[in-house]
Formats: sequence, structure tokens, C-alpha cells
Amino acid sequence: MRKITSLFLMLFFITSAFAQKTVSGKVTDDDGVAIPSASVIIEEPGKDAILAYGITNAKGEYKVTFTSAEANVDLKVKAFNQKPLIKQISNSDQVLNFKMQSEATEIKEVQLKTKMITARGDTISYDLKAFNSKNDRTLADVMKKIPGIEVNKDGTILYQGNAINKFYVNGKDLMEGGYGTINNSLPKDAVQKVEVLENHQPVKILQDKVPSDQAAINIKLKNSVTMTGRGEVGTGFGEPWLWNVKLTPMFFGQKSQWVVNYKTNNMGEQVESEGNILAFGSSWEGKRSNVSQNNWLNVENASVPALPVKRYLMNSVHYLSANYLTNIDKKKEWELKANANYTNNAVERESESTTNDFQQNAQYANKFINNFYTDKLKGELIFTKNAKKGFFKNTTTFSQYWNGDRTNAYRKDQLSERTGMEALQSPTSSFQNSLSTIIPWKEKMINLKSYINYQDDRQDLQISPANYMQIPFRDSTDGPLKTIDFVPGSTALQRFRIRTLDTSHSANVSFTKKGWTFTPQVGLDYSTNKLDTNFDGVTISGNPDFNSSAYENSLKFTEIIPSASVGVNYKSEAWSLFANFPVNFNNIKADDALRNVSKTLNKTTFTPNIFVQYSFASFFKASVNGNISNNFGDIQTAYGGYIMTNPGSFNVMNPSNPIPQSTTNSLGGRLEYRNPLNNLFFNVGARLGDTKNNLIASTSVNQYGFRVTEYLERENKKTSNSYYAEIGKYFPKFKTNASLTYNKTISKTQAIRNTDFVDTKSDGNTFGIKFNNTYFSWMSIDFNASKTWNKQSNIFLTGNLGKAEEYTHNLNVYFYPLENHTIGFYWDQINSKSGDTKYNNGFFDLSYQFSWSKKKVDFELKWMNIANKKVFERIDIDNATITQTAMKLRPSQVMLTVKFNFK
Repeated sequence: MRKITSLFLMLFFITSAFAQKTVSGKVTDDDGVAIPSASVIIEEPGKDAILAYGITNAKGEYKVTFTSAEANVDLKVKAFNQKPLIKQISNSDQVLNFKMQSEATEIKEVQLKTKMITARGDTISYDLKAFNSKNDRTLADVMKKIPGIEVNKDGTILYQGNAINKFYVNGKDLMEGGYGTINNSLPKDAVQKVEVLENHQPVKILQDKVPSDQAAINIKLKNSVTMTGRGEVGTGFGEPWLWNVKLTPMFFGQKSQWVVNYKTNNMGEQVESEGNILAFGSSWEGKRSNVSQNNWLNVENASVPALPVKRYLMNSVHYLSANYLTNIDKKKEWELKANANYTNNAVERESESTTNDFQQNAQYANKFINNFYTDKLKGELIFTKNAKKGFFKNTTTFSQYWNGDRTNAYRKDQLSERTGMEALQSPTSSFQNSLSTIIPWKEKMINLKSYINYQDDRQDLQISPANYMQIPFRDSTDGPLKTIDFVPGSTALQRFRIRTLDTSHSANVSFTKKGWTFTPQVGLDYSTNKLDTNFDGVTISGNPDFNSSAYENSLKFTEIIPSASVGVNYKSEAWSLFANFPVNFNNIKADDALRNVSKTLNKTTFTPNIFVQYSFASFFKASVNGNISNNFGDIQTAYGGYIMTNPGSFNVMNPSNPIPQSTTNSLGGRLEYRNPLNNLFFNVGARLGDTKNNLIASTSVNQYGFRVTEYLERENKKTSNSYYAEIGKYFPKFKTNASLTYNKTISKTQAIRNTDFVDTKSDGNTFGIKFNNTYFSWMSIDFNASKTWNKQSNIFLTGNLGKAEEYTHNLNVYFYPLENHTIGFYWDQINSKSGDTKYNNGFFDLSYQFSWSKKKVDFELKWMNIANKKVFERIDIDNATITQTAMKLRPSQVMLTVKFNFK
């Protein structure tokens, strides 16, 4: 509570420290006619430092809010063909009207200069030409250099540290959140500017009624009708022969848009992730999510090095996608979108390790060779009407997986040496339909939402021969611990199936008056999970008996949650507020017919959430948000039959486990500053959270030698407090963009290890820097680096055991010795330290590129992993063991690539 109070006081003092004043009025000419688009600027006297600015509207009216410690400030009024006005005014609230004298603006020569960053209302525009370098080719290349904008490794675009909610091209949302394809393949030459739409409410009927704290990106192209795209074709030397093909033609018109994308390679690039949804829009649009498999079973996996994926991924991927948008009415209010993608991917992974156990005076050796196969098909059909007088959106999604994993496993110890084949088949079918409509009714709005999701997951894990597995087992409670004696040459099979149905339906009515919108709502959520599992295996002695119900599951887990809530929203020039106050009537039931167990929970919860934002002094925004949420476990905490989740052991939950309950409280505060006049952006904030649980998990070995998870009725608490800051600035004189970030997270958790209650504290710190420079005509630099310090401490982690450090950087330097010639040098450095063990790994690449500028074609020759590192080694030291692991990397490879634009 003390920390929460301190957070409120911090934000209060921050905002109150700026004693803001407002100057408003009207600007007219000699005849009293209003002058639109005149600029009104407030500056500190004698310093030429802009404090705030405003633009007059069509009626000549302006309003400027500013803060200053000076007694007086300078006010300047400028307009085309008018004589500029300069006046010193007092630092106070006042109304000032200005009459400007006509004066012809002499233009000695026509010279157009586009500002790098401009702002109008809630829209900030970036001129792309100001931030690109000679080596940039696509939108993504330039976006990473824009101040205030970041691009994560997964392709997610952040503005002021937060994910965007929409990605438009010429005002249309073709990709529905899966914007990675356009960002990575849209040629920069086709783009006029990038617009950030702050506080963007994508549902037009809700604009000025229901505020939003998220921003959107709009890519404004040079032409209203654009046929463009990007392509690459490459081949190279390596093991095996290398290929890389990228073909992404695009069309953006006034009535329709489409993007077709085909990418394939075996050189370690993860192109299939471009199909992921990265922006989810507004909850008023309905519900959307990335479809994923419900995986419980796993083969044994080779270890993965702590390196960029491109350094170790042995892949052979084909990814094909198509996105189409068209208006289906004359008013261009109705849109039809059809999206589809298909992924076929094969990944090979290999590692081997040796463990020395000094306590047992033993040595173990493992080797795993994995083959992961992905076949995935997804189709989506979307009908949308987004108009000021109504909203409708229906999204239908179908997904199908045909995945399979294979492992060649090898184990050796002092007593035996054995090999095994592991195979996992995991087909999944998924169907989703989301409907949301907003109907205006007099001065009110009626919103109806319906969501249905059905998913069927199957998994079959097969181990051959079954006696490869050495699973601990006791014949009786007091018997000796031995291993299960599977019949030599036999096969063990774990079958798994879970069918999931999720539905959510709600209806609300919104009333708006004087900037306030009130939305009472009723809803019903219903979900059911049906789990069926069975294990088949043959033992020499018939013990254990795998035909018994102990190795089966037939469990149904059902949740029914009626709810009632009231939403409150407010929007003014300076204030934004949205809050929701829901009451949920939770009814949960778990039925296990095989064990004759039935668990129920009925509980009413109140889960409010609130967000308040205040804009002041033209460039500042301060916000506070908080929420309460509840969780009551899921089917993974309720099953009571043994399941072989991996070839190492059987797992099971104690059938008498009660349904867990947890309550999470979260509070956050944030201060933002974005000033396009001096190209400066920063944000600082904190989030405090704690979760209270009524149960604590305890894992033990039962009388048969199997692991059992039990939940003990003991209240425990987890806290997580995070603090962050980010500052970025563009220096036009030096053509340099630089940013600094800092994140700190402190968390405390409680757990049980054996019979001991363990309190663990974690302290994580990350410092990041981003720098790019295009000042020299013969060279450009891109540099990104991060340093992380983590420390975990409890009764077992003492000294340096719980300490870990990591440093990574990516340096790209491009030299331009001659026109159309580029030499690139790339340096990836990954350093880590765990306890007293250090790992330093550097990777170097080199490239030469010739540009046929007339045809806009590039020819690139690139040499990757010059040092030809083929293995990454890691040493893990525990209290009584030392494990040395060697993981296979991609060897040195040379690629020749032709890159081109489609138009």
C-alpha cells in the first residue's frame, strides 16, 4: 500500500510541478476575417526555446496550453501573406485576440522543405526520407530508426513503448493485425510518410465518445493507386545447398487492396512468423487471437543455445499467404476481407551432453537429434461496416494443423547404453466466429457481441523400443525403487485428446451526455473442456497394470460465468477516462467419471479496471491505470489419471486437489513527452502488482515412484513491480537517431521444494541503447545493444549461484566507396555469465552489394559466420553436478542474392 501511495504522489507532484497556463483567442486580418492555419507559438523570452504551439481552426480560433517558470513569455503569430506579430505576455491564463496586417510574402526562389516530424491534433507525421540510409530498401528498415517508434524482434511495432492497435495503408486495414508482411516487404520508395494516430479509437461511431490510450500507424503512400512489392532470389554454398526466395507483390487502390506473399528458404530465417496477429484492435470489434495448439505431450528435445535464431536454425520452410480487401457498396462503408496462409516447415536440431554427478559418483551422456515438422493452414473471412452511423464486424476463422515431431535419442550411463525412437503426431482443428455490431437508437447505441471457438486437439506419443525408457517405479509402498520392465522391442503409446468449446455473448446500451458515456452491459461466458487420455504398454511382469483406469482420463471441466457491468467513459480536450465495473458470477465444475470425483466452485467476484489520462503543456501526457482480476485454474490443474507428458516419467494431479483461486491487483502510472518541434520523445512509468493464491503447488514422489502434484491449502503471495524509462531523440544536424531504455523488475514468489517453504526474490535490470547515423556520405552505422543483470536469491541459491548477466549487441556498418557499391560488415556479440561461468560468442558477416539504380535491382554477395563456428558449448554447474552441452550451429555459408522491386 505504501508503494501504491508513493506512485500516486509521484504522479501528482510531476503534474502539479507544471503550473500550466492557457492562452486562447481569435486571429483575424485587417477586415476582421478569420485567418485559418495561422501558427501561435509560445517561447521563453530571449531563448528562442519553444514551449508550446497551436494552429488556428477554420474560424481563426486558437488555444495554447504551456508551462514556464518565467514571469513573462513571448507569443508569436505567423500566417502566410500576413505580417508576423510578436508580443510579450504575462505567464497567466488569458484571452488574446489578434488582428494581423496584410503583407505580401516575397518568395525569392521556390524551395520546398519538408519537415521531418510534424504534428496536427492527435496525428504525428514522419517524413520517411529524413530517416533512411543508402542501404535501406523496405519500410521496416526505416521504421527502426524513427524516434518514438521501436520494432521488436517478433515484428511488433511499439510507439512510446506500447504496442499499436491498428496498422493502416492509405487508411485501410488490409492485414487485420498481421502487418509483418507489409512492414518487411513494402519498398520505402513507395511511402510518402508514416503517421502515428495517437489515442486512436478505430470504431468510428465511438470516436469522441469512448477514448483509447493506444496509437495506430497509417502508412501514407505517394500515390493513391500503387502497384508495388519486393522480391529476392538467392542461392548459396553450404551444407546442404542453400536457397532463399521472397516474392511479395502488393496493390493498394481506393476500392481494393491485396498482398500475395511467398517465402521459402533453408538458411535459418523464420519467415513463417509473418502470419502472426500483432495488433488486436478494439474490444468493441469483437474477439480475435492467434490460434495455437493445446500441447501436453512432448518428445525429448535437443538443447537450444542462447543465440539469435538465425545462428542455429536448420530449417526448410515454405510460407504462402494472400490478403484481399474490397469495398462492396458504393458508399465504401462495407468491406470484405479474405485472408489465407499455409506453412510447411521442417526443422532439424541436435545436441549432446555429458553430466558428472559427484554425489553419486556417476556419469551420464545424452544425445538428441530432433526433426520437427509443421503443416498449418489458416483461412479467414471478415465482413466489416465501420461508419459514423453504425458498426458491424463478423470474423470467421478456420485453422488446421498436421504437425509431427521425431527424436532419435541416445543415453549412456555406467550400467547401460540405449537408443530410442520417439514420434509425436499432433493434428488440431480450430473454428472461430466473432460477431460485433453497434446499432444507433435515437441518442443511444446498442452493442451486441457473440464469440464462438471450438478446437479439437489430438496427440499420440510413441516410444520404440519401450525399454529405452528407464522410468522409476515401486511394486509396493515399501518396495525398492527400480525401473519399469517393458518388454524388449515393444512399443509404448500415450494417446491424448482434448476438445474445447468457448463461447461469450453480451449486450449493452450506451448513453452519451456532455462528453460522458455510460454503458450498462449483461453477458454470459460458457466454456467446456473434455479430456480423454489412455496409455498402452506391455511389461514383463504385468506390473504396473496399464489396463487399469489409473492410466486413463475422462475429465470434463466446465465454466459458466454470467456477468453484469457498467462502463464509464469521458473525453474532453485534456482528459480521457474509461472504466469498467463488472460483477462476475463464477460457476466451475470438474467431473472425473473414472475416479468418481466431482469438484465445484461458486463465487461472485468484482473485477473493476480504470484508466485516466491527462494531456497538458502541449507535449505531455500523464496517466494512471489499475485493475483487479481473478483466476480459478483450468483443466491442467484437475486431471487425476497418469499421463506420460514426455518419455521421462508419468505425471498426475492428486484427485483431491481443490479448485485453485487467485486474485491479482495491478496499478500503473505513466508520464509521456513527445515534441515533434525538437524531435524529442520520452516516457517513464511504473507498474505494481501482486497476486494472492489460496493454494500452493507441491510436487512429490508417490508410493509407486511417480511424480504427483498436490495443492496445499496455504495462502501465498506473488509480487511483481516494474519500472521503466525510455528517451529518444533525432539530431538532424548530425543525421543521428539515438534512444536509451531502462527496465527494472523486482518480484517475490513462494513455493514448496520437497517439504521446505521457499521464498524467492528476483531482481532484473535491463539497459538498452539504439543508435544509427547517416551523417557521412561514405558510411552509415546501425547499432543496438542491451545489458541485463538478474539475481535470484533463496535458501538454496547463495553466493553467485543465482546471479546471471547478459550482454548482446548488433552492429551493422555500411561503406559506400563508389556510387552504387556497398560493403557491409555485421557483428553479433552475445556474452553471458551464470554464477562463475562465462560465455562470450561473437559472429561476423560480410557483404558486398552492387545496385543497378536504373532498374532498382540489387546484387548482393554475403558471407555469414565467417569464423565457421559449428558448435556452441555450455557448462551448467549445480550443487553436485556439472553438465557440458554441445549444440549444433549453422556453419559458414555464402549467399548470392538478387533483390528487386516489382514496380
